[in-house]
Amino acid sequence: MHVTLRGHPPFVRVVHTSRVSTHRPPHVIGHRGAPALRPEHSASGYRLAVEAGAEFVEPDVVPSRDGVLVVRHEPVLDETTDIAARPEFADRRGSFEVDGARIDGWFANDLDWDEIRTLRTRERLPRLRPGSAAHDNEDRVLRLRELVELLDEADGATGLVIELKHPSLAEELGLDLVEALERELEGRWDAPSMRGLVFESFEWDVLRRLRERGLPGRLVALVEGTDGTGPDARARDLELLDSLAPWADGVSVFHERLELGGAADDPTLVASTRGAHLVREAHERGLDVFTWTLRSEDEFLPASFAGRPDDYARAIAATGLDAVFADDPGRARQAFARD
Repeated sequence: MHVTLRGHPPFVRVVHTSRVSTHRPPHVIGHRGAPALRPEHSASGYRLAVEAGAEFVEPDVVPSRDGVLVVRHEPVLDETTDIAARPEFADRRGSFEVDGARIDGWFANDLDWDEIRTLRTRERLPRLRPGSAAHDNEDRVLRLRELVELLDEADGATGLVIELKHPSLAEELGLDLVEALERELEGRWDAPSMRGLVFESFEWDVLRRLRERGLPGRLVALVEGTDGTGPDARARDLELLDSLAPWADGVSVFHERLELGGAADDPTLVASTRGAHLVREAHERGLDVFTWTLRSEDEFLPASFAGRPDDYARAIAATGLDAVFADDPGRARQAFARD
C-alpha cells in the first residue's frame, strides 16, 4: 500500500532536462529542527525551521525509563544536554552498549520523563557551530507530544518525519517503541502537523510493525553508508530498491551514496551519476527518495564542493529526488529556489 500525503504537498517528482529544472524542488526537512542555528531538537530550533519554510521537521525519538518518547538523537544525553553539570544526576552515570560500542555516560532509559524534562539543550558541535552554542541552556528537552503541539501552534502546516531510534535496544530493555508511540500520540493523530506523517528507521522491522498495527503514516527505510563504489554499486542499489518496493513508501540514503563529488554543479553531469540512476529506478518502483544530511561546513561536503554548500544542494536537487534533510532549512530552500 502506498499512502498518499494528506494536507501537505505530495512528493512531486521532478523532471530534469539539460539544465537545472524549474519544476518543484525537493522538499526541505528540518533535520532535528535547525541545528546549524540552534542546539538540535530544541524548541527554538524547531520554530526557526518553521519560520524558514521547512515543509517537514525530523525529530528522533528514544524512550525514557517510563516509556515516554523523548526527542533526542540518541539515548545518551551527555553531548546534547546539561546533565553532566547537574549534581543531582551525578550518581546516575553508567555504562551502556549502543550499536556494539560500550559508552559511559547518562542515558534516557535510566531516567523518568519528569527527570529528563528538567534538562536543558546544548550544542553538540560547539567548535563548528559557536553561534548555536551561544544558545546553550535556553530550551528544555522536549517529548514528542510537545513537539506536535509546538508545530500546531506555530503554523499547523509543517509536517513530521519521525525517526524511531534503536527499537531493538529498547526491546531488550522491555520498552516497545510502537506501543510507546501509540500512547504518546493518543488523541493527536488528527492534529494538523500529523497530516502527511512519515516514519523512518534504520531498523526496518519496526516500520513493518507500524503498518501491521494500522498506524497512519508513510514508511521510509533509512540506509546507512554508501555500500561501496564502482561498477557493482548500481546493481546493489537495484537489489536494495527491489527489497523495499513490496512494503516501503520510500528510501532515505546517505548523501555520499549519490556520488555527486565528481559531477561539480553541472546538471548534465549529475544526470549520469549513481544518484540520478538510483532516483530514476526508485521512482519506477513507486518509491520516494530522501537524502541525509545537507550541512554547510566543509568537513561534511565532498572535496570538490568545499566552500560551495549551495552548489552541492543544487547538485542534489538535480538528481530529481524528493526530499532533503538539512541542518539549515532556510539556506537549503534558498539554494533550491535559485535558477
